[in-house]
Amino acid sequence: MQIDEAREVRTTCPYCGVGCGVLAKVAADGEITVRGDPDHPANFGRLCSKGSALAETIDLDGRLLYPEIHGRRTDWDEALDLVASTFSQTIAEHGPGSVAFYVSGQLLTEDYYVANKLMKGFIGSANIDTNSRLCMASSVAGHRRAFGSDTVPGNYEDLELADLIVLVGSNLAWCHPVLYQRIAAAREKRPEMKVVLIDPRRTMTSDIADMHLAIAPDGDVALFTGLLAYLGQHNALDRTYITAHTTGFGQALFAASALDLAGIAAATGLSEDELARFYSLFAATAKTVTVYSQGVNQSSSGTDKVNAIINCHLATGRIGQPGAGPFSVTGQPNAMGGREVGGMANMLAAHMEIENPEHRERVQRFWNAPTVAEKPGLKAVEMFQAVADGRIKALWIMATNPVDSMPDADAVEAAIKACPFVVVSDVLAKTDTVRHAHVRLPATAWGEKDGTVTNSERRISRQRAFLATPGEARPDWWIIAEVAKRMGFGEAFSHVSPVDIFAEHAALSTFENDGARDFDIGAYAGIDAGTYEELAPFQWPAPSQGTPLWPGGHLPLKGGDWMSPPVSPIVAIAEKAVRAKLSISPLEGEVAGRPEGRARRQLEDKSTRFFANGNFYTPDGKARFIAIRPAAQTRTSPDFPLVLNTGRVRDHWHTMTRTGKSPRLSQHMAEPFVEIHPSDAQHFGIGDAEIVRVSTAHGEVLVRALVTVRQRQGSVFVPMHWTDQFSGRARVDALVAPTTDAISGQPASKNVAARIERFAATAFGFAVLAERPTSIDADYWSLARGPAGWRLEIALQDSRDWTGFAAALLGMEGETLAYHDIAGGHHRFARFAGNRLVGALYLAPTPVAVSRGWAVEQLGADHANRQARLAIVAGRPGGNSVDRGAIVCACFGVGANQIAEAVRGGCTSVAAIGAVLHAGTNCGSCRAEIKTIIDGRRLQAAE
Repeated sequence: MQIDEAREVRTTCPYCGVGCGVLAKVAADGEITVRGDPDHPANFGRLCSKGSALAETIDLDGRLLYPEIHGRRTDWDEALDLVASTFSQTIAEHGPGSVAFYVSGQLLTEDYYVANKLMKGFIGSANIDTNSRLCMASSVAGHRRAFGSDTVPGNYEDLELADLIVLVGSNLAWCHPVLYQRIAAAREKRPEMKVVLIDPRRTMTSDIADMHLAIAPDGDVALFTGLLAYLGQHNALDRTYITAHTTGFGQALFAASALDLAGIAAATGLSEDELARFYSLFAATAKTVTVYSQGVNQSSSGTDKVNAIINCHLATGRIGQPGAGPFSVTGQPNAMGGREVGGMANMLAAHMEIENPEHRERVQRFWNAPTVAEKPGLKAVEMFQAVADGRIKALWIMATNPVDSMPDADAVEAAIKACPFVVVSDVLAKTDTVRHAHVRLPATAWGEKDGTVTNSERRISRQRAFLATPGEARPDWWIIAEVAKRMGFGEAFSHVSPVDIFAEHAALSTFENDGARDFDIGAYAGIDAGTYEELAPFQWPAPSQGTPLWPGGHLPLKGGDWMSPPVSPIVAIAEKAVRAKLSISPLEGEVAGRPEGRARRQLEDKSTRFFANGNFYTPDGKARFIAIRPAAQTRTSPDFPLVLNTGRVRDHWHTMTRTGKSPRLSQHMAEPFVEIHPSDAQHFGIGDAEIVRVSTAHGEVLVRALVTVRQRQGSVFVPMHWTDQFSGRARVDALVAPTTDAISGQPASKNVAARIERFAATAFGFAVLAERPTSIDADYWSLARGPAGWRLEIALQDSRDWTGFAAALLGMEGETLAYHDIAGGHHRFARFAGNRLVGALYLAPTPVAVSRGWAVEQLGADHANRQARLAIVAGRPGGNSVDRGAIVCACFGVGANQIAEAVRGGCTSVAAIGAVLHAGTNCGSCRAEIKTIIDGRRLQAAE
């Protein structure tokens, strides 16, 4: 693509599952700026801090631009031939089960579709799984058990219409900030709206909560089974809905009654008064939405948690109604699209079931495939265990970093290193996974890719290219299709553009459907290139017959309401299908067979919600209550007395391959940390900002101590983002056991037995560097981007020759200023090349007290005034210079010191701070932190 004139391109954010619309403006000189799309129905112009910083992440620094074999640059033909021949030979010698694809929610739907088609329909194995297994597999399993389909019943509008929102295991303020702001805005208009937060930690989301239930780890099943029992005891049931549209209620209610209120209190760690207040509020509020995320899903009881929540909504008929329903919010931009195409080991394409022979036969005919996998493949944890024991001999990893994100990550890394043949398609030349690939294939990145994604409310949006494709990078779908052609499947993979794949995907969704399957976008099966280019966001279903269903004012096609009924783009397909009836799947505990040929109007009155009037996708059309009994889960022991919880921070994403490029996103949380309750910190002899060793039976990390009352006593929290590219020993998923939910196969990443101990550092250091260091000789280190270079934190157990240490880190060229307090153990160095600061190093026997934000900014300043250089050695601004302090608002670069100064000047509300400093006025994800600073200053004033 050539850039020859200024233009603005509508696309979609590549981060979380909210699916925000983005306007990318390309100037004539190639400069890129981004802003929220005011017309996109997911965000209406809002963007979070990550989305706002997208333009900082699209440079070519570190990009993989050419195919490589064993580290040697090669051309596409040689690389693709090797991949195809090795996979073909491995299959011929060891069978289709000896190869696997591990893919990603970062792929576009078109990429996902082609990968799934190749593995399940032409290789004949279901060994394709995805990193989405790590974030929402339990929701999929829970949906299928209850509804007979993986259907999200509601939409984002429900968050604004609800009178009660229950947030379960969801730090919405940081992980889905735009949805958090939609709730906040709705609440400002309707102050009577109530919000309950259920989370072991007092996260920033608690700022909006009327009630915070600091539940014990994995106490959710007991909480919601107890709620079901309460609803039954207090006549708060919708018996008409239960009778007409559900089965299994009696068994579910009997199982839920196993614990009395005291027993529930013991299982949840909550008081009986807290339980009674929550239960009473839920029972009394008809318009209730329960939003849940990783705190529910990432559990060995994740599927039961999901069904315990759904049971309560079915029992009250609060589903499919405006402002009412269970709502799973996904963590990745296209986890939903991957589910639609069947990009998981236990799913077939288009929401069909791999255990169902009728579905397999249908898909095989549609694809004109030689075979279709007959049973579920290996789920993520199982897959890498199979790599380790030699069952998987050829592995293709696409757009993900399992060496850092999988549980028992050290074992995963060892398995990949030992695998006979590993292919990695990625955008970066150096990640912790790419370094082990035999073949490295350069893929296009966001801004270069072209296709579709589906967000958490079933809304399909376009990602559009606005950048020229760099080097020899290629789209993932093209890479997969080229390998398929070389394996002998050319006719089935003759797509020339993403629109061909999307049309095929849409045609399969409607093929022999007649309303028997929830996922149907048949209105787009005949889509052409021009219409695809102009495609506006739409929600499914959008069937080919009748009127497609979407919110008013957001037509799915430019210039018309629906397209002509399509003809399948694949082959002329026989009308007759093999009929079969199956019982409940013994493998999944999910629906394995549905009635066929029965047309059902799923969304009455053009609603975009499911199930208000029943019509579930089970054989009898009724939802299933799942009988669940709470089971005690004690993982701690005298050796590992604490619970480790892992998760995300506000401004970083997954393993930082994108956000790590942005200086402003790297300032809020610049290094890995462990949140510790003050009582636990005192018990283990750990001070704030000291270095802590966190260990489990599987490994250990070194991270910075963050002592806070927001953390539940007896638990610690470590973020998931830091890798060997940014820190020395902080890959926290190396600590997580490969324990999974028995139904969904999702790992339990939030309840791991752990211990903490103070790391006996004798020296701490902080450095700012104009260039990224090639090596760092320190026991603990963490590196982050700054405005004009890098910032580095270090800690060491042993004393060093500090002058030599500084020379190794800062280089030998230029002029050096130094300060030494040998008795106190303080040493400071600043090296200059002309008027430019090359680097500065600050060392102390305790955590270094330096104005970090100010220091890193000096890398971009002019230092002609030699006297003023002394301020750099001092590590703090002199004269009238401003130290912003730790960055709170990444969108506008506002620091804690600036906010505190504004409070002293009379700003006593978040709105007042926003009016003066703009902080909190863009994405709003920093508003809770601003409020904390305001409240802290008020307390100081009161004292």
